[in-house]
Amino acid sequence: MRLGIFALVAGLLVLRFLPSLPAVWLSALLALLGVSLLPSRGYPLGFFLIGFAWACISAQWALDDRLAPELDERTLWLEGRVAGLPEVREGVVRFEVFQAKSRRAELPTRIRLAWYGGPQVRGGETWRLAVRLKRPHGLVNPQSFDYEAWLLAQRIGATGTVKSGRRLEAAAGALAWRDALRQRLLGSGGPRTGALAALVLGDDSGLTAADWRVLQHTGTVHLLVISGQHIALVAGLLYGLVAGLARLGWWPRGWPWLPSACLLACCGALVYGVAAGFEVPVRRACVMVALVLLWRWRFRHLGAWLPLLAALALVLLVEPLSSLQPGFWLSFGAVALLILIFGGRLGAWAWWRSLGRAQWAMAVGLLPLLLALGLPISASGPLANLVAVPWVGMAVVPLALLGTLLLPVPAVGEGLLWLAGGALELLFRLLASIATWLPAWLPSSLPVGVWLLLMLGALLLLLPSGIPLRGLGWLLLLPMFCSPQSRPPQGQAEVWVLDVGQGLAVLLRTREHALLYDAGARFGEFDIGERVVLPSLRALDVRRLDLLLISHADNDHAGGAPAIGQGMAVERVWSGEAGVLPAQLRARDCPSGYRWEWDGVRFSLWRWAQAGDANQSSCVLLVEAAGERLWLTGDIDSRAERALLATGLDLRADWLLVPHHGSRSSSSAAFLKAVAPRAALISRGRHNGFGHPHPTVVARYAALPARLYDTAEQGALQLRLGTFGEARGLRAERRFWREK
Repeated sequence: MRLGIFALVAGLLVLRFLPSLPAVWLSALLALLGVSLLPSRGYPLGFFLIGFAWACISAQWALDDRLAPELDERTLWLEGRVAGLPEVREGVVRFEVFQAKSRRAELPTRIRLAWYGGPQVRGGETWRLAVRLKRPHGLVNPQSFDYEAWLLAQRIGATGTVKSGRRLEAAAGALAWRDALRQRLLGSGGPRTGALAALVLGDDSGLTAADWRVLQHTGTVHLLVISGQHIALVAGLLYGLVAGLARLGWWPRGWPWLPSACLLACCGALVYGVAAGFEVPVRRACVMVALVLLWRWRFRHLGAWLPLLAALALVLLVEPLSSLQPGFWLSFGAVALLILIFGGRLGAWAWWRSLGRAQWAMAVGLLPLLLALGLPISASGPLANLVAVPWVGMAVVPLALLGTLLLPVPAVGEGLLWLAGGALELLFRLLASIATWLPAWLPSSLPVGVWLLLMLGALLLLLPSGIPLRGLGWLLLLPMFCSPQSRPPQGQAEVWVLDVGQGLAVLLRTREHALLYDAGARFGEFDIGERVVLPSLRALDVRRLDLLLISHADNDHAGGAPAIGQGMAVERVWSGEAGVLPAQLRARDCPSGYRWEWDGVRFSLWRWAQAGDANQSSCVLLVEAAGERLWLTGDIDSRAERALLATGLDLRADWLLVPHHGSRSSSSAAFLKAVAPRAALISRGRHNGFGHPHPTVVARYAALPARLYDTAEQGALQLRLGTFGEARGLRAERRFWREK
């Protein structure tokens, strides 16, 4: 039985690692073959094939439900019902509609929309909207959030921007009830109402970027996102209530207490899950709790691992795309670690010892998973969770849920919510101090062999004391702190043009030095420097920058620079508009004409002294390695290009970063003739509002001829200067969910 379930789970999990999906007919054939093997001794292979086939077919259905390519960037009128709880941040209303219909085209089942300056939108309402639709697309870098995988896991087939719309029907049903309850919570007047809404309803829109930063640095994100811990807490409180009454003799003798406790706990968990929106993580938690309660009632003799394995299989059968989300791996990994630690213990432990042991297991046991997923590692997590877990579990959540239930009672519900919010405020202040003292660490990408050693080391450390060679685990963890990335040899430079949307960030790395040319944009609380550039630098094992060179002060080039300065050591900052940059960067003016050499690679700077605007003020960088040359040009226009031509410098180069993202005002014919690049690099956002690159500019490069590499189409671009090779786009690394 266990072997069959294990094989089924293995087949379902293979989906996560597929570069492409097999044809549906082939998947169906594999499923039939698997069914035919079930009555034989090859039943494990049969279960594996059935799981694999079902996962592939389900994923293909999700891919087929994406917006048709011919509708990409078209504006259509559609009608749909608002799903979930809309969120409003910085004047932008974001929400999803499902079962959207249009007279002119067939649309995906779920669409995620943004309405800039839009009116109030409530969950459950029906709207008629004019929407500019887009196919799912995300940034692809050495390390950053995979937006396309997230959209597919949510089965969202399109995104879009609302141009106008009107409400057709008012909200009704459970969605309307949840939205009304959220408004009541947010309007309760107490502290931390946004965090309370996250705990009660799973609505995290009230948490600021600073809140998320504190939670991430202290490893406590799981406490403010409704997860298995919260669902299990509610179920445990109800189970404990019945068990306590039975022990005191106050439970009716005609009702067996154990099945009653399990049934009440399961119902309570489901009600809490429905209130929280019953999204995929909540459904996963409810399934796990329900199976654990069933195991406690009737199947305890089968061991503790069976309910975990059954829950894993059931979750993946219901939604095979769950494996695309990091939370799936972390939640099941955490439960498996707890079973490993507490399943075979002898005797009862004190509560404080159990809590400490659990935090130790999470810190060490989840380390390989965090490294594999590229997530930050919180060194302060065990300490922070020792305080936060019981504080939230035993004080905040009960007060918040009880206060929500008693909101109809004047003053009582609001009072309890105020107490819960006050407790959260105290906790956030403590966590903020811990985060400042010991922030999270972003690891570098590790080779598979090193990762396997780390996993072995973590398992050894989790074994009971007294086991031979247990201390060897500490030695096996040491490679995590070493430098696993290969460095360019003497005389060569590694170049990364990161995929930062409509902006620019270029990493130049020699054998012993690193330079970052521009840092991407910042849009309100969404900081490309913090979310994309900094994690990518860490993944590439860049721990410090010898030079942060900001071409000019426009947001799409300089907006992420403060986050880079705060996130890693930067020796110096130069810019074409140093006086306009934030004071904390301590930037100096671009020293035009300055030349230097790092590890056999030569660099030189130029800036137009008579520049009339920000773009013309761009600090331009020329890099030469083993005779191969690259120009990084910022946003210079044709006038600045003429000024550069007038210097009489030798402008010939093999590579050219297309000036101003391919704007029509740049890449003049005379400049391109002088540079004569064999290849050009474009950094831009897909479907950007400026129309970059302009068709006339693309035609000029084609006439040279020069091969064009485009981050919007190929993801982050990597090349090795000094080898006269080609560039490589990260989208070439196939993932079945990524658009070709």
